[in-house]
Amino acid sequence: MIEAKNLNLYYSSFQALKDISMKVPEKSVTALIGPSGCGKSTFLRTFNRMNDLIPGVKIEGSVIVDDMDVYDKSIDVDALRKRVGMVFQKPNPFAKSIFENVAYGMRVNGVKDEQKIKQVVEESLKQAALWDEVKDNLKKSAYALSGGQQQRLCIARALAVEPTILLMDEPASALDPISTSKIEELIHELKKDYTILIVTHNMQQAARVSDHTAFFYMGTLVEFDETKTIFTNPVKQQTQNYVTGRFG
Repeated sequence: MIEAKNLNLYYSSFQALKDISMKVPEKSVTALIGPSGCGKSTFLRTFNRMNDLIPGVKIEGSVIVDDMDVYDKSIDVDALRKRVGMVFQKPNPFAKSIFENVAYGMRVNGVKDEQKIKQVVEESLKQAALWDEVKDNLKKSAYALSGGQQQRLCIARALAVEPTILLMDEPASALDPISTSKIEELIHELKKDYTILIVTHNMQQAARVSDHTAFFYMGTLVEFDETKTIFTNPVKQQTQNYVTGRFG
C-alpha cells in the first residue's frame, strides 16, 4: 500500500505541494492530472525520493510505502528505488545493448548468475511486450530501437529489479499514436501485478488507462476518486471545468 499523509514540499521558499493526503489503491492504475506546474510530477517523485536530487527541497508529513515512511532516516534509498520503479517522459536507454539495458539493475545489485540474468531479461522483455520484436537482436544497441520500443525497453529495465510499484511520468507524451496505444495496452496488463501511478496531460489517456484519478491544481489535491466519477460526475466545479477543457 502507498499513501501520502499531510505532505508538504518546498523548493527553497516556494511551496510546490500543500497538505496532500491520499491513499493509492494497490494493483490498479492511478492517474495524476492537472495543468503544468500543478505539482503532479513532484508528487509522483516523492514515492521514490527523486526530489532528493534537487537542491533546497524540504519535505514535511509522511509518504508510506509498504508500511514504512520513505523519508525516515533509516530508509535505504537504493533499496526503495528497487521497489519503486520509474519510467520517464522521454525514453532514456543506456548506451548498451538491448540485453545489457535490462540486465543493468541486476548486475548493479550484485547478481552474478548469468542463467538467472538471462531468464529475468527474457521475462521482463515479455512483460514489456517487446520480446517478440527484439529476441533475435539482443546484442544490438538500444539506440537502434524506435522511440516506442525504447520506452518499452525502459519499462522492461524497471521491471527487471522486481519492483512492486511503477511510477510513470508522461510515458507516452514523446511517442506517436501507435506506440502510445502499445504503452497503454501494456499499462493495462501490468496492473495485474503492480501498483501504477501515471502522470498524464492527456485527458483521454487518463480516462482510458486509469482506475482512479487525482486532480491537482496549484499544489493542492482538489479531488481524488474513481476515474469514471472524476470524468462524469465530479464533486468540485474546478474538476468539472478542467476535465471538460474549460481551463488548463
